[in-house]
Amino acid sequence: MKKRIISAIVMIIILVPLLIIGRLPFMILSLILGCMIIYELLKLKPKLDIRPKIATFILTGLLIIYAYLKGNSFNFIADFDFRLLIFVPLVLLLMLVFINNQKKYNHHDAFYLIGITYFIGFALGNIIKIRELGLYPLLYLILVATMTDTFAYFIGSKFGKHKLAPLISPNKTIEGSVGGSIIGSLIASIFYIFVIKDYRNIFLLIILTIFLSIIGQLGDLVKSSIKRCEGIKDFSNLIPGHGGIFDRFDSIIFISLTYTIIFSLF
Repeated sequence: MKKRIISAIVMIIILVPLLIIGRLPFMILSLILGCMIIYELLKLKPKLDIRPKIATFILTGLLIIYAYLKGNSFNFIADFDFRLLIFVPLVLLLMLVFINNQKKYNHHDAFYLIGITYFIGFALGNIIKIRELGLYPLLYLILVATMTDTFAYFIGSKFGKHKLAPLISPNKTIEGSVGGSIIGSLIASIFYIFVIKDYRNIFLLIILTIFLSIIGQLGDLVKSSIKRCEGIKDFSNLIPGHGGIFDRFDSIIFISLTYTIIFSLF
């Protein structure tokens, strides 16, 4: 627990100032986090040839940098440059020809790399876009993720009796999930109303916040499902006491993508 607390304090000291500053420093932070997550996901493919691994880092970085250069718009995903969009699969699929070694790189590997490149590149780029629109909207999403996770843990530990998804994450309970969503959504909604000062439709805001809270928990279960399938406890030990970067940022990734999709539609 001591190691976990120290790591959390260090993360806050590093992340909070860059989050507040925004702009280029925050983009560099997002780029570093994106590369760390890619590193963790590539560890699941230890026999993979080094060349497509390097290409995956570069392509993910390009997507994140492009998001920063494009400017602030909630249409980031819908308006994404088609040329860059097709460049990712083109590079990773053509490498099948040049490597020509099924044991080191095959079509299954290529589609895996395409998937993680798009997912992490879009996710971190999307977080940059939200920060470009303002500090408070991103803080609202971070509150949804962190407060839900925190209160789900404490309520589940004290009152949890019914397993939420025993085959995926045996320690999670329905009581913890419901309690985490209620309290986490309440805190995030109060922040949105009194800090962002949006009073137009409080009922819809609360419904949206609860929905995002649920999505965050589902994102956490997706991460747990991958780890269980791969037979690992954490994606890495980059954050002592917490596991890997993807272990800590899974909920905010799913929440931010959902938030952007909803606001792009409406």
